[in-house]
Amino acid sequence: MLTVDLVRRGAARFGPRTAVRFGAESLTYTQVDEAANAMARVLHAHGAEPGSRVALLLGNGLWSIATDFACLKAGVARVPLNARLSAAEQGRMLEETGVRLLVHDAALAERAGELAASLDLPTLGLGAPGVAGGPDLLEAMTEVSTVDPRVPANPQDPILLLYTSGTTGTLKAVEHTQASYAAIVANILTNLVSPARDSVMLHAASLIHASGTFVLPYWLRGGESVVLPGFEPQGYVDAIARYRATEINLVPTMIGMLLSTGAAQGADVSSLRTAIYGASPMPRPVIEEAMDVWGRRFAQYYGQTEAPLCLTVLDADDHADASLLGSCGQPAVDGEILVADDEGNPVAPGEVGEIRVRAPFTMAGYHAAPELNAEMFAGDGWLRTRDMARVDERGYLYLVDRRSDMIITGGYNVYPREVEDVLLAQPSVAQAVVVGAPDDTWVEAVTAFVVPAPGATVDEAALQAAVRERLAGYKVPKSVRAVDSVPLSPVGKVLRRALRDPLWEGRR
Repeated sequence: MLTVDLVRRGAARFGPRTAVRFGAESLTYTQVDEAANAMARVLHAHGAEPGSRVALLLGNGLWSIATDFACLKAGVARVPLNARLSAAEQGRMLEETGVRLLVHDAALAERAGELAASLDLPTLGLGAPGVAGGPDLLEAMTEVSTVDPRVPANPQDPILLLYTSGTTGTLKAVEHTQASYAAIVANILTNLVSPARDSVMLHAASLIHASGTFVLPYWLRGGESVVLPGFEPQGYVDAIARYRATEINLVPTMIGMLLSTGAAQGADVSSLRTAIYGASPMPRPVIEEAMDVWGRRFAQYYGQTEAPLCLTVLDADDHADASLLGSCGQPAVDGEILVADDEGNPVAPGEVGEIRVRAPFTMAGYHAAPELNAEMFAGDGWLRTRDMARVDERGYLYLVDRRSDMIITGGYNVYPREVEDVLLAQPSVAQAVVVGAPDDTWVEAVTAFVVPAPGATVDEAALQAAVRERLAGYKVPKSVRAVDSVPLSPVGKVLRRALRDPLWEGRR
């Protein structure tokens, strides 16, 4: 199955139905599909030949989905640029992937101008002229045919080069193909959601990342995608009620913000069937409070850019069992999961090992990174995740931490998440991040950064005592530092390295 054919099938089946909403504006399935066809022709006219790469520097908007589909129809691989990265990082991405054309919106025109000038790159604007003299794509598409260009496509053709630093700490491009992305769509429909024609998915996170993978599953079932420009707690819950959203997709940080601001407590969620969360570990106190407020509407997925979206799922029924709230669920039915030692042998239930996956939705590989690919692909179709976990007798997985985040202190392994979970259970703590700091005696010292709860103060001794009551002595933080906030990625993941790396300057 080819991803581009999924677009065609949804458009043919649901043509006059509303597909996309953004504010007061909307587009039908036919309008999205015909816009994608015309946009694809404009991309061709401006040098984006089939098999080439096109960079997208865009925020969420009415035309975001049509632009992604246009790349599919044109036979080009899209390279989304995270708007929050530096110009140097974005420039490196463009050079490494050999991008031939940059599409940008008006809000990001200044950055697009920097990139276009430094790389002598042609541009197309989206709602405004391109900064390098190119036309407005929305105007140009009205002057060309809306007939599908029907570019020949093969299962192994790259369609997405998405940069991530998740498993290694270094930005690299994950490559997904016509076949692997179609398998991602099937994975979501098989394991996580089953949209109908009355289904409405609300998108507040950037469509570049996990939120965007839900577009095609809803497209294939006749549902609507409601796109928001960003996430703001009160505006978000207002949108749930206004658009009668049936499903939402959040990262744990967003759920925490909805609760801490009071927006969740006053929300009308009568239309909401499922609140999906994932992308980073969920603190148990947060999901417990969320269920107290919104009931048993929650479903969790665990996955990564290299293998989206669902490696495991903890569904709504699982959430009714309090003993499972620390789990990330059971393996997806369309993939194989192995918790293994360093040699690839399965570990016994209860023991910690690295998660490996074999599935049709895994990446083709990292772009232009043969040594890294050799390290990550373990043979016979198995992909290493670098995530450490244990599995119980019932087959539920419990994430421990990333291998790269593990702290070795005095010869003992400490996984930050288990310490963070204890800290987050304390009423005085709103957020907690644990890292390893250099120590002349212990090599690494467990160090906690804590954001106090509103009106609270950080009592280092009390928090250390709380950890000591629950965990081994070597896991107790040697120091607890109060901070106003913790650094987050654009999708709400904690940037642990931003706290850890300054501690090691000059020591590594």
